[in-house]
Amino acid sequence: MKFSLFMMPCHHPTENPALAFQRDIGLIHLADELGFDEAYIGEHHSGGWETMPAPEMALSMAAAKAQRIRLGTSVFSAPFHHPFYLAERMAFLDHLTRGRAILGVGPCSLVTDKMLFNMEEAALYPMLHEAVDVIVRLLESDEPVSHHGEYWQFDDMQLQLRSFQKPRLPLAMPSAATPANLEMIGRNDMIWLSPTGKNRPDARKNWEIVEKGAREAGKVANRDNWRIATYMYLADTAEQAWDEVRDGIMREAEYFSAIGLQGHYAEYEGQPFSEFSPESCVDRRDWVIGTPDDAIAWLEAKIEETGGFGGMLLHCPEWTDRHKWERSMEMFARYVMPRFQGYNTTLHSEWDKIQAKTKDGRIERDTGGRPSNLTTNEPNRPPMVPPKAAAGE
Repeated sequence: MKFSLFMMPCHHPTENPALAFQRDIGLIHLADELGFDEAYIGEHHSGGWETMPAPEMALSMAAAKAQRIRLGTSVFSAPFHHPFYLAERMAFLDHLTRGRAILGVGPCSLVTDKMLFNMEEAALYPMLHEAVDVIVRLLESDEPVSHHGEYWQFDDMQLQLRSFQKPRLPLAMPSAATPANLEMIGRNDMIWLSPTGKNRPDARKNWEIVEKGAREAGKVANRDNWRIATYMYLADTAEQAWDEVRDGIMREAEYFSAIGLQGHYAEYEGQPFSEFSPESCVDRRDWVIGTPDDAIAWLEAKIEETGGFGGMLLHCPEWTDRHKWERSMEMFARYVMPRFQGYNTTLHSEWDKIQAKTKDGRIERDTGGRPSNLTTNEPNRPPMVPPKAAAGE
């Protein structure tokens, strides 16, 4: 299973934006060190909270230090850009990162951005679909491409720099339930970023729509391209975790309610924000606030519920201070990720064998004289310097 990090990013308007950007990029470096597979950053232009307008620029800066993690946009609002622009800039980033770029696109979900660009709601999805079709052709074609669509028209355009990854860099897209989007994801072998929540439709049935889109294109949908997205915050105890993020959850819920997404948190239609609580928000959105064991249980339940998926996308809001959030990420990487990556399977097996052998007497306990390594916290260690050097010879 792959594990990804996602940042809108979202910061309170009272913050210094330059410091916030550096903190965001630092989290990608930390994710790289901790073994996360992917990191995604979104594009926003208004509203005061989501302030990163050019995600590929931030990803390029992150790539200067992050040497392994794959770097994606989630998302470029495709209706705001000429498709050639998106294909070209991300192909360039793919070369700068030696094949680690992922082009995530979407229609735009931030209401203030739609207002800023004077976008008609009804045009967003048709523009997205047309843009994806053009981008795929530009990235895959050895010849110049001509296109005469409803929103873009051009003749004989060709990327002078194709992507580093072959046959092309991967595309990604979030989608909760729109059938046309899910079919497009399957048709183009896209990474599906699938949000959770009690107001979301059955994810297993949605995967069937992705499979339908792939099948109609003569392909087979790959579950490895499916990412389940949620929020998690971990600490030593559930009580500690809740104490550290209650205020941050409500601060962010207030922002999203203000931009028209209050229904994502509501238990019934028209529920006022005054009735929300951190606990109700977490329950409604299907998030995890607790311990690594809680995170493991949630993931195991999702695997059972969906029939299996290729990875998890961990949202990274700023609910608490930087150091506590970094500790939560570290706990996730130390105790949750290995459970689903198989890295420590044999370690568990070896420890189980030792305990079984000790229990049935196959390993004899040393009860006198010098304690054995099995019964002491101070194991035998080799000398730190060679004996001759230690004797001054």
